[in-house]
Amino acid sequence: MSEAAGDRENASEQRARLRRTARLSAVQALYQMELTGAGAKAVVLQFRNHKFGYDDEPGDYIESDEDFFEDLLKGIVARQDEVDSLAASVVKQGWKYSRLDSTVRAILRAGGYELVARADVPTGVVINEYVDIAKAFFEGPEPGFINATLDALARKTRSGAPSDTGG
Repeated sequence: MSEAAGDRENASEQRARLRRTARLSAVQALYQMELTGAGAKAVVLQFRNHKFGYDDEPGDYIESDEDFFEDLLKGIVARQDEVDSLAASVVKQGWKYSRLDSTVRAILRAGGYELVARADVPTGVVINEYVDIAKAFFEGPEPGFINATLDALARKTRSGAPSDTGG
């Protein structure tokens, strides 16, 4: 592999890692907003000022794609009714969307928003990323539920879903 190709691969891996952190942070922020009633603007500012940073900074900071995080959070809030309605329409019979665990709803809102509004992110990436986030929070059936729900949502909102892959 040429040095330039290696640099591109490293940059791609770095971008994926930073976006993964932004997605997890967005889910945490949505959960926080639901519990506290805080708005997106305030929570974005709080994360930028107190949670995001770089390894050489003092404190317990995480490195993230802060602009992607902000886009996710503001977009999710702006389109929450649409995403909730779509997600509720594909949730398996017998499940009531409003009664789902707050963290599950936050994951579905974030993943649903990306499926609806972020055509630049491949369907497979969206589903895999949010299933991995679900696995970080849950050991039971929730990751499978997230997978099935996002898959059904992708089939409803994206042509060619969920087979498209990429980064």
